[in-house]
Amino acid sequence: MDNILFIDACARENSRTRVLAKYLLGKFDGNITTLNLYRLNLSPVDGDTVNRRDIALQNGDFDDPLFDLSKQFAAADIIVIAAPYWDMSFPSILKEYIENICVNGITFHYGTGGAVGDCKGRDLYYVTTAGGCIINKDYGYGYISDLSKNMLGINRAHYIAAENLDTVGADVSAILSKAKMDIDLRF
Repeated sequence: MDNILFIDACARENSRTRVLAKYLLGKFDGNITTLNLYRLNLSPVDGDTVNRRDIALQNGDFDDPLFDLSKQFAAADIIVIAAPYWDMSFPSILKEYIENICVNGITFHYGTGGAVGDCKGRDLYYVTTAGGCIINKDYGYGYISDLSKNMLGINRAHYIAAENLDTVGADVSAILSKAKMDIDLRF
């Protein structure tokens, strides 16, 4: 049975991105752990955090609660990220989460050629919705995909999107239904 980590970076209670992500989650058989990033009380990694992390790593103390999110991410078989398309990227809370989980010795380590991924995950799904058109998916999905493949060791990243949900005359239900059909075709 798969260990599935659902990373919810949706601020709105009735988020369309979350609706689409939950539809995707229904396709998996496994134990789902949900992280609502807005409820985690995350902070950006600052100098104090870096110093605390460095000391713990030098001492081989991976039991420090500072590393709990990193270990959880590294142990997941499947990762689903729900992140609405904001300001040509994703909400800043997702970047804060990423900064907190990228830990040398847990999610990656350095080899002779640079970073080597240590995550167990085989698939990462990036789910997003946009009120308008997604002009360049590289700023959101591209960043997450490159990070996953080139640093964390998760080689298969998948992109699921529904666009133009807030444009004048948009049939929101039809757009979301099409995105769900695209998900169905993957399984």
